[in-house]
Amino acid sequence: MMRALLRQLLAFTLLTGGTRTVAAQSGHPPPEDRHAADAAMHAMSHHDMADDPHLKMSAARPGTAADSARAAELVVTIRSALAKYRDVKVALQEGFEQFLPNVPLPVYHFTNYRYGLEAAFTFDPAKPTSLLYRKNPDGSFTLTGVMYTARQRLPEEALDQRIPLGIARWHQHINWCLPKKGEERRWTETRAGKPLFGPQGPIATQEACDAVNGRFLPHLFGWMVHVNAFESDDPAVIWGDHH
Repeated sequence: MMRALLRQLLAFTLLTGGTRTVAAQSGHPPPEDRHAADAAMHAMSHHDMADDPHLKMSAARPGTAADSARAAELVVTIRSALAKYRDVKVALQEGFEQFLPNVPLPVYHFTNYRYGLEAAFTFDPAKPTSLLYRKNPDGSFTLTGVMYTARQRLPEEALDQRIPLGIARWHQHINWCLPKKGEERRWTETRAGKPLFGPQGPIATQEACDAVNGRFLPHLFGWMVHVNAFESDDPAVIWGDHH
């Protein structure tokens, strides 16, 4: 019952902005927008995220020695506190749920909805919104990293206090044109051989979306960032937010 209530609250905050105080933290939409979620996962998994009209990045800033030290300390904390989740069964036992289990993806998100809600107000590196796993040919999972989230309107200075912006850039999914509810069949529509809707489509304004009778979402999720702490010792891999 509690998990169902958490999902309902996250679904509400996703599309309403959480009364403009709590944005959806899980990065996971309600059932009617699972097509959008599928598209989001594929988009994040196949290209770098700079210079994309459907993504808002935190401002780039030069890193400092203090940033590097704080980031290194964070990686140590993540590896120490979350090493138990190398066993995906432990993650499942402790409230993480696989998102889109039947969709082939380079990286799978196992989300803890309670932690996602808590992330709207506080940051605890031992409580990531999602654990990131790679699925192996034998069906087993390898832990590669974590995803942290923050509410949509959290100032960038507050993001910097969580993870130094001189090291990592947070992102939001923005300016999406989706088929209207009940018209999911339109996800297959194309223009000039490319998808019409979603993060790979050309539409990034309310006016252009209205012209194709779509549903425009200026913000799909809140802030999010990936830390690939278990993937490599290379900082470029650990803080490279593109899987």
